[in-house]
Amino acid sequence: MSLFDGTPEITHPSQDGFMFPQSLTEKYRPRAIAEFVGLEKPKKLVSNLAQHPREMALLFRGPSGTGKTTLALALAAAIPAELHHIPSQECNLERIQRVRMTCQYVPQTGKKAHLVLVDEADCMSGPAKIAFLSLLDSTNRAPNTIVIFTCNSTDRLNENDETKGRFLSRCTVVDFSSYGIAQDAADLLARIWDAETGGNPNRPNFARIVKDASNNVRAAVNALEAEIMML
Repeated sequence: MSLFDGTPEITHPSQDGFMFPQSLTEKYRPRAIAEFVGLEKPKKLVSNLAQHPREMALLFRGPSGTGKTTLALALAAAIPAELHHIPSQECNLERIQRVRMTCQYVPQTGKKAHLVLVDEADCMSGPAKIAFLSLLDSTNRAPNTIVIFTCNSTDRLNENDETKGRFLSRCTVVDFSSYGIAQDAADLLARIWDAETGGNPNRPNFARIVKDASNNVRAAVNALEAEIMML
């Protein structure tokens, strides 16, 4: 069960019918904006955007494991928005054109907007970036649509090609950082430990786990899962 909202644990059936439980990173993944560890500025921005949606493009930039994609998903749920999630390996010209056509129409019943989420945007091909230049242009912007790109670094987005500078100029860059979250992350690990072990007194050093994971919350939770499996 989730620490945050009482969401029941989900299991995944295998071919022989055995039910595999979720990993702890998925089981305790934050679903609501307020549940994220740290990220005060990104949380404030997306909270305001959830309350007052507007057509815009955001670029979530920061280290792996800081919650970029998960916060975008939480925003889509909070609006609520019809989600169009494009993994990096599927970010090609055909997929972008198909999503652009879908966003031209009114969102699904009960949704207020469209939200296009593109993971690892720095891995996009040149044609894909050019296609997004058109989608993000004020003269051809998709109506009622928020576009969110995620990346670890913008270096590759600034490479010397026909999109240099123009892609970033169309986005609002939101920096994600793991700085200052050590104590909150350690507290999260302690709550997970108590929930999963029934408060087993042989508690590991949660602060050390977070430090060894370089404040990467996802990596820290994975390390904690290994500790629990060794009980």
